[in-house]
Amino acid sequence: MEITINASFLPHTDAEASLAFYRDILGFEVRKDIGYQQMRWITVGPVGQPDTAIVLTPPAVDPGINDDERTTILELMAKGSFGGIVLATTDLDEAFAAIEAKGADVVQEPIDQPYGIRDCAFRDPAGNMVRLQQAA
Repeated sequence: MEITINASFLPHTDAEASLAFYRDILGFEVRKDIGYQQMRWITVGPVGQPDTAIVLTPPAVDPGINDDERTTILELMAKGSFGGIVLATTDLDEAFAAIEAKGADVVQEPIDQPYGIRDCAFRDPAGNMVRLQQAA
Protein backbone atom coordinates (compact mmCIF):
# COMPACT_ATOMS: atom_id res chain seq x y z
CA MET A 1 0.00 0.00 0.00
CA GLU A 2 1.29 3.44 -0.91
CA ILE A 3 -0.17 6.61 0.57
CA THR A 4 0.94 10.07 -0.51
CA ILE A 5 0.07 13.56 0.64
CA ASN A 6 -2.00 15.19 -2.05
CA ALA A 7 -3.20 18.42 -0.47
CA SER A 8 -3.01 20.33 2.77
CA PHE A 9 -5.34 23.13 3.76
CA LEU A 10 -4.36 26.52 5.12
CA PRO A 11 -6.81 29.28 5.96
CA HIS A 12 -6.67 32.70 4.38
CA THR A 13 -8.28 35.94 5.50
CA ASP A 14 -7.49 37.83 2.29
CA ALA A 15 -7.48 35.67 -0.83
CA GLU A 16 -5.54 38.15 -2.97
CA ALA A 17 -2.83 38.66 -0.33
CA SER A 18 -2.44 34.89 0.15
CA LEU A 19 -2.40 34.33 -3.59
CA ALA A 20 0.34 36.95 -3.97
CA PHE A 21 2.41 35.27 -1.23
CA TYR A 22 2.19 31.71 -2.57
CA ARG A 23 2.33 32.60 -6.27
CA ASP A 24 4.56 35.67 -6.42
CA ILE A 25 6.85 35.17 -3.44
CA LEU A 26 7.15 31.37 -3.20
CA GLY A 27 6.74 30.81 -6.94
CA PHE A 28 3.89 28.29 -6.71
CA GLU A 29 1.52 27.82 -9.62
CA VAL A 30 -2.22 28.36 -9.30
CA ARG A 31 -4.14 25.19 -10.13
CA LYS A 32 -7.68 26.07 -9.15
CA ASP A 33 -9.39 29.26 -8.08
CA ILE A 34 -12.96 28.62 -7.04
CA GLY A 35 -15.35 31.18 -5.69
CA TYR A 36 -18.73 30.71 -4.07
CA GLN A 37 -20.65 33.77 -2.92
CA GLN A 38 -18.09 35.77 -0.92
CA MET A 39 -15.78 32.81 -0.29
CA ARG A 40 -12.81 31.65 -2.34
CA TRP A 41 -10.72 28.47 -2.41
CA ILE A 42 -7.36 28.65 -4.21
CA THR A 43 -5.26 25.58 -4.91
CA VAL A 44 -1.55 26.25 -5.38
CA GLY A 45 1.47 24.00 -5.63
CA PRO A 46 5.10 23.78 -6.57
CA VAL A 47 5.84 23.92 -10.31
CA GLY A 48 6.61 20.44 -11.61
CA GLN A 49 4.94 18.68 -8.67
CA PRO A 50 1.31 18.28 -9.77
CA ASP A 51 0.52 15.72 -7.08
CA THR A 52 1.24 18.08 -4.16
CA ALA A 53 -0.95 21.06 -3.37
CA ILE A 54 -2.02 23.55 -0.74
CA VAL A 55 -5.65 24.64 -0.71
CA LEU A 56 -6.02 28.17 0.63
CA THR A 57 -9.44 28.20 2.18
CA PRO A 58 -11.73 30.66 3.94
CA PRO A 59 -11.39 30.09 7.69
CA ALA A 60 -14.11 28.79 9.95
CA VAL A 61 -16.82 28.43 7.30
CA ASP A 62 -17.97 25.08 8.61
CA PRO A 63 -21.68 25.50 9.47
CA GLY A 64 -21.07 23.52 12.67
CA ILE A 65 -18.82 26.25 14.05
CA ASN A 66 -20.51 28.89 16.17
CA ASP A 67 -19.57 32.56 16.37
CA ASP A 68 -17.45 32.14 19.51
CA GLU A 69 -15.46 29.33 17.90
CA ARG A 70 -15.09 31.39 14.71
CA THR A 71 -13.74 34.31 16.75
CA THR A 72 -11.27 32.01 18.52
CA ILE A 73 -10.01 30.62 15.21
CA LEU A 74 -9.49 34.11 13.80
CA GLU A 75 -7.65 35.18 16.97
CA LEU A 76 -5.36 32.15 16.77
CA MET A 77 -4.68 32.88 13.10
CA ALA A 78 -3.75 36.47 13.93
CA LYS A 79 -1.23 35.18 16.47
CA GLY A 80 0.22 32.71 13.97
CA SER A 81 -0.82 29.81 16.19
CA PHE A 82 -3.47 28.15 14.03
CA GLY A 83 -2.02 26.79 10.78
CA GLY A 84 1.33 25.99 9.33
CA ILE A 85 3.25 23.98 6.79
CA VAL A 86 6.82 22.79 6.33
CA LEU A 87 8.38 23.10 2.89
CA ALA A 88 11.84 21.99 1.72
CA THR A 89 14.41 23.31 -0.71
CA THR A 90 17.81 22.17 -1.94
CA ASP A 91 19.42 25.55 -1.13
CA LEU A 92 17.93 27.08 1.99
CA ASP A 93 20.10 30.20 2.11
CA GLU A 94 19.42 31.06 -1.53
CA ALA A 95 15.67 30.50 -1.12
CA PHE A 96 15.59 32.54 2.10
CA ALA A 97 17.35 35.46 0.42
CA ALA A 98 14.96 35.37 -2.53
CA ILE A 99 11.85 35.17 -0.35
CA GLU A 100 13.05 37.87 2.03
CA ALA A 101 13.91 40.15 -0.92
CA LYS A 102 10.32 39.84 -2.14
CA GLY A 103 9.05 41.23 1.15
CA ALA A 104 7.90 38.16 3.08
CA ASP A 105 7.35 38.48 6.83
CA VAL A 106 10.46 36.80 8.25
CA VAL A 107 9.92 34.97 11.53
CA GLN A 108 13.29 33.22 11.71
CA GLU A 109 16.44 33.52 9.61
CA PRO A 110 18.21 30.28 8.58
CA ILE A 111 19.69 28.44 11.58
CA ASP A 112 20.94 24.97 12.37
CA GLN A 113 18.42 23.46 14.77
CA PRO A 114 19.70 21.26 17.61
CA TYR A 115 17.64 18.38 16.23
CA GLY A 116 19.67 18.28 13.01
CA ILE A 117 17.68 20.41 10.57
CA ARG A 118 18.65 23.75 9.08
CA ASP A 119 15.55 25.86 8.57
CA CYS A 120 13.98 29.31 8.50
CA ALA A 121 10.42 30.57 8.86
CA PHE A 122 8.03 33.07 7.37
CA ARG A 123 4.46 34.06 8.15
CA ASP A 124 1.98 34.19 5.28
CA PRO A 125 -0.53 37.07 5.08
CA ALA A 126 -3.11 35.11 7.11
CA GLY A 127 -0.61 34.41 9.89
CA ASN A 128 0.13 30.79 8.97
CA MET A 129 3.65 29.68 9.82
CA VAL A 130 5.59 28.62 6.73
CA ARG A 131 8.78 26.81 7.71
CA LEU A 132 11.36 26.11 5.02
CA GLN A 133 14.02 23.50 5.63
CA GLN A 134 17.11 22.35 3.81
CA ALA A 135 16.30 19.22 1.83
CA ALA A 136 18.54 16.27 2.63
